[in-house]
Amino acid sequence: MIAGHRSRVSGLRFSGALAILLCAFVAFAETDHSWLKRVSEKDRQRTNPYAGKADAVEAGSKLYGEHCSKCHGADLEGNGGKPSLRSDTVRNATDGELFWILKNGDLRHGMPSWSALPEPSRWEVVAFLRSSQEAVKGK
Repeated sequence: MIAGHRSRVSGLRFSGALAILLCAFVAFAETDHSWLKRVSEKDRQRTNPYAGKADAVEAGSKLYGEHCSKCHGADLEGNGGKPSLRSDTVRNATDGELFWILKNGDLRHGMPSWSALPEPSRWEVVAFLRSSQEAVKGK
């Protein structure tokens, strides 16, 4: 009888752990791009005035190295549990959406606001991100 009880307890523990992991995964999957729901249509449609300009990409690369790489990695693959910027969410976001997240952040998920950076600098970071994504596509 004790062996049967232990088996049931072990099974319940496993089921409970599995349920917790599943809930955590679902919660993470939902919050991974929840910030996109807060972007207004006007912001979503904004275009990058520096798109495709080599000097802006270079400046954005330097800014990324100074402000972003600590969390998102020098290779944009993420660092210490922070998200990769090579994800489909980022790749499919509009330039306006990326600019919005840089400006507003998402503190609930660890993303600070970079609104203290001048607007042109934030657009340069977006130009760098796009350039980096294009380089990966070309490989």
